[in-house]
Amino acid sequence: MSASSQSPKVIAILNGKGGVGKTTTAINLSAALAASQAVLLVDADPQGSATWWVEQSNGMGFDLTQETDPQLLTKLRHVENYARIVVDMPPALDSQSLNAVIPAADYLLLPTPPAAMDLSALIETIKRAVTPIGIPHRVLITRVDPRSQVDAIDAQSTLAELGVPVCQTFIRAYKAHERATLEGVSIFQWRGRNAKEAQADYRRVAAEVEADLAQ
Repeated sequence: MSASSQSPKVIAILNGKGGVGKTTTAINLSAALAASQAVLLVDADPQGSATWWVEQSNGMGFDLTQETDPQLLTKLRHVENYARIVVDMPPALDSQSLNAVIPAADYLLLPTPPAAMDLSALIETIKRAVTPIGIPHRVLITRVDPRSQVDAIDAQSTLAELGVPVCQTFIRAYKAHERATLEGVSIFQWRGRNAKEAQADYRRVAAEVEADLAQ
């Protein structure tokens, strides 16, 4: 990995509710990006799920720090020796951490399952916390049944019709993700069933994020 002499690009993983694949996205996006550059994952969620996950591992290719102090989180762009900083945010729109990170972020990735209730909550999150600030962002549809992808495609269409940027890629819900978590590895270190498919999903997401950051 090569360190960057420029300010890092800060990517915040955000949703106002839990259970949407936020930490899974933060871990696996960090691992995907770390294949070609120096990456720091900041666990800003007081629950510390990302920290627990990484601490079970023998390394995932990126560095990790746990930080919930809003004053320190405002200074993410001043962190040296990283090209990308991924922030796993707490699932709360009124948190001090959110208010600190959003102005420091270059990009927001908003994971959500395709169910109507989840989409409604996310659209509210975007209206309240994202649109007023004007930070580049995309919704990432997660937890998609690999056997029935119609719901994901419908969700992508709905968001596009509402003018909400959405990733072309969606994350399929393989058992591989659960087992990688339990074993304390990223999906790129998992060698079981559906590993290649699950890895390919996150590689495509990373490519979309990188393309947006390059604009």
